[in-house]
Amino acid sequence: MDLHEKIRTLPTGPGVYLYRNADGDVIYVGKAKNLRSRVRSYFLDASQANAKTGSLMREAVDLDYILVANEHEALALENNLIKQRKPRFNVLLRDDKTYPYVKLTLGDRYPKIIVTRRVRKDGALYYGPYFPGNLAYRIADLIHRTFLIPSCKVDLSRYYPRPCLQYYIHRCLGPCVEGLTTPDIYAEAIRDVRLMLEGHAAELEKSLEQRMHAAAASEQFELAGRYRDLLITLQQLQEKQRIAAASDDDADIFGFHFENDMLAANLFHVRNGKIVDRREFFWEDLPEFPEVQSIAEEVSASEVNAAPNVDPEKPEALYASESGTSGRFHPSAFFSALLKQLYIDQQYVPRSVYVPVDFPDRAALAELLCERTGHRVEIAVPQRGDKRSLLDLAGQNAKQSYDQRFRVLKPSIEAIQSSLQDALNLPELPERIECFDISHIQGAETVASMVVWEKGAMNKSQYRKFQVKTVEGVDDFASMREVVLRRYRRLQEEHRPMPSLVLIDGGLGQLHAAASALEELSFTSQPLAAIAKREEVIYVYGQEEEPVVLDRRSPVLHLVQRIRDESHRFAVTYHRKRREMRDRDSDLLHIPGVGAQTRTRLITHFGSLRAIQSASLEALQSVVPRKVAEAICVHFQGSASSSATPAERKLHPEREEGSMYP
Repeated sequence: MDLHEKIRTLPTGPGVYLYRNADGDVIYVGKAKNLRSRVRSYFLDASQANAKTGSLMREAVDLDYILVANEHEALALENNLIKQRKPRFNVLLRDDKTYPYVKLTLGDRYPKIIVTRRVRKDGALYYGPYFPGNLAYRIADLIHRTFLIPSCKVDLSRYYPRPCLQYYIHRCLGPCVEGLTTPDIYAEAIRDVRLMLEGHAAELEKSLEQRMHAAAASEQFELAGRYRDLLITLQQLQEKQRIAAASDDDADIFGFHFENDMLAANLFHVRNGKIVDRREFFWEDLPEFPEVQSIAEEVSASEVNAAPNVDPEKPEALYASESGTSGRFHPSAFFSALLKQLYIDQQYVPRSVYVPVDFPDRAALAELLCERTGHRVEIAVPQRGDKRSLLDLAGQNAKQSYDQRFRVLKPSIEAIQSSLQDALNLPELPERIECFDISHIQGAETVASMVVWEKGAMNKSQYRKFQVKTVEGVDDFASMREVVLRRYRRLQEEHRPMPSLVLIDGGLGQLHAAASALEELSFTSQPLAAIAKREEVIYVYGQEEEPVVLDRRSPVLHLVQRIRDESHRFAVTYHRKRREMRDRDSDLLHIPGVGAQTRTRLITHFGSLRAIQSASLEALQSVVPRKVAEAICVHFQGSASSSATPAERKLHPEREEGSMYP
């Protein structure tokens, strides 16, 4: 059916429409109160005058639609389809920072506590998101220390011969070793963790108090003391929460800066009356908002009147560009798309959201969020007072974010460390990174390098190089395992601290080989990551299914690449040196009377093959017998004369074969 004919048959109810190109790919998703009216508006002359709308309609060859019951359902469905299909004519949410969740892996035989930034439908329970980002790590550490639930990356689907250090210092129940705990004891601890994370503090306190009295009655005083400590910790947490609950309501505050067709947006999270964190968004190829014309037709008179500083005769003023923007960027359409993608699927939405410009479906979105969260959600456009000051502050920070990202201002090392910690889910600010790389040619002269980044600079005095001793042939994985095992076994024996991050130059195979070595040494909580060449994707051990893909302009990516490249350079340099030594040594072994021990004595005494070649007969005789020394002189002079040109031999007849000259 022709596209124009299809439009004539569209229903007039609310729904979502999808434009497709000739390949069948969805290129744009939109929602409408009246499907027929909205889609028809794309073919009006006024809409076609918009460059992006014109491009969209020239490329669109087919149209699908989904009818829904009301506008709220249309908002939710539009959001889901945009996230699933990622159509290139829609505004897509791009974020350098995602907030972590605390994940309880209920599907495992022995559930663990993990901090993750991606929610999956895998049978696990997710609590959060938490911000600032380190709050999730503090909660996981509290659970680990208090309820003895492991947070390590060890596979608990099988048993191991011995537990790690965490068990011996009484911070883990030891489910990794058979017999150290029982399923009932572990299940009880998991129930307590769930009660704490779900906010059932009173029920948990009552249960702990009953167990404490029962343990004391049966004279299990050590167990009773543990329950007592749990009660004290829980009561302290509750006291902090009660203080926080008495403070001001939570709010999210947005600001933006658009210039040269690039956009930076900032989101301030205000919790309990304080700004606790900031979130940054960047777009380099922002769409030109083909939906603006059609959205304007849906704005009712009440919506226009509700919007501050808008002429009722000119509702398109809702979409006028801000100062410093161009005709292709419309703040209202941008914030309409951004807020839907940010909040519709979130478990928690603050009671107040402040945006710098109004948009037409603001009221509908607020109603939908109220229904989903169970509490009132206000989306407002403050014009004066403290709230407007916060909006201005967010806008100023967005300008600074724009300058740092697009004007290539070098951020401070502290800012890069903090961003690296957030990006790789590190438990602490990275102070020292050790990076490993393997170098060889077809398995020959396999060597490895370790370089060190420490407090903002490469520390060359700490570099180390390794000869791979136990691996034959081409096996990068086994080579990486050997080197990592040797390095950290030595640290363990010398009681020296582990680095903040172990970085591997390679992919998943090298990552898992290094993890196997660390696991053998019982370093189960050591942060470990690998950066793959070409793709420039960072794999964090324990979160391999969620690779970290950083923006190509990101200072964090540049730092990791710089460390990786230095490790590669150091490994290749050492490999070349080893190869040269091998070639020189093999040349000596071709001389009659020179064996492995004689070769070693010569290299040790003279330092290099070049020095041996230029040594006199007397000098050689001080190391080896005269007959061997003469053979060495004849061998190297013969090589020199055979490689010389006839002109050189005529000019230097004394260097003919048989003479004693070097």
